Amino acid sequence: MTEIEIPQFFACPISLQIMKDPVTTVTGITYDRESIEYWLLKAKNCTCPITQQPLPRNSEFLTPNHTLRRLIQAWCSANEANGVDQIPTPKSPLSNANVEKLVKDLEVPPRFQNAIEKLHDLAVENERNRRCMASAGVAEAMVQVITKSFTQDKTSSCIEEALRILRLLWSSANVMDSNYMKRLLGQNFDFLNSLTRVLQLQTKNNVKVINEAMPILKLTIEAKDSTPLGNLGLEFFRVVVKVMKNRELSQQAIKSALYVLIETCPLGRNRTKIVDAGAVEELVELALENPEKNLTELVFILLAHLCSCADGRDQFLQHAASIAVVSKRILRVSPTIDDRALHIFSLISKFSASHEVVQEMLRVGAVSKLCMVLQADSASYLKEKARSVLRLHSKTWNNSPCIQVYLFTRFQR
Repeated sequence: MTEIEIPQFFACPISLQIMKDPVTTVTGITYDRESIEYWLLKAKNCTCPITQQPLPRNSEFLTPNHTLRRLIQAWCSANEANGVDQIPTPKSPLSNANVEKLVKDLEVPPRFQNAIEKLHDLAVENERNRRCMASAGVAEAMVQVITKSFTQDKTSSCIEEALRILRLLWSSANVMDSNYMKRLLGQNFDFLNSLTRVLQLQTKNNVKVINEAMPILKLTIEAKDSTPLGNLGLEFFRVVVKVMKNRELSQQAIKSALYVLIETCPLGRNRTKIVDAGAVEELVELALENPEKNLTELVFILLAHLCSCADGRDQFLQHAASIAVVSKRILRVSPTIDDRALHIFSLISKFSASHEVVQEMLRVGAVSKLCMVLQADSASYLKEKARSVLRLHSKTWNNSPCIQVYLFTRFQR
């Protein structure tokens, strides 16, 4: 098939692709709307790419070039047989006035459902809509919707849409300043309580809501001052551990749950509360499933935190597979996991090393793994951690037939 040459004046000067929605700037140059809007958003000095003359950042100063668009559409239709795709007539760009009207409709009960559905569809559609929605105060409106969701008896579908809109606004690049979003969420403690109540409703029909709520909870925890986070109740941690346990949820939701626990663990008495919520057993079970690298790292980071307290170590050792699964991951996944695994063994060996535990470490191959760290091309600090653990119980392990003598003697160097 003969390659069709696109007429030069149909191509956007920025993307060099055929224009789908040509707009003309105040300098008289025509660009594709998506390309020039992205240029205006990213450029340090807001100037026309061709003439270098100043341009207003506001996209409302871009004038649709209907004549050129019709010429492009006619050319595409004429060359359809040669494989040229048709270009549909673009929708009118979303304006702040349109969004502000929908936000006001959220306050009117008969119009609420229609308004939030329209806002959801607009947020999903494209990044330009999300930028417009952010500037029109939609994020603040969604926080209020979620905060009032239980007092106003909103349906789970409404809560899901509000959560998704909020997540789209802060997770999309170039849409909303993350510091502003953190201030918005961090100043509203009722919002944290509302999210906790959303997470408590973990039913089979509520999976989508939980998947949307957990990343928002993670951002909220990151935004909060450490003082109130040190006073979180046991029920909060039970809810988050329950999320971590739910395999029907997305990987992102489970990772967010782990991030929340890691972030809050060092504050106040949270470490003890997380242990009391049953996190240690669930972490070992999660590690047994051999998850992907990033998730495994989060599991081991949190396990190391929890094993620094006596109750955490007790729960860890009560699980029949705990020592074995930690040993198995050493030298197999990443240096981060090696570091946290050795830290766990160090804590166990120093503070919880009963005769049974020491023998279990030998039986499941943990001692051999420690010796292998000395042989492997590991960082010097990891080798030193392995040596320190081996020295603690050398008398018990030195005469064991379970490991080769030449491996064990290396720890003395």
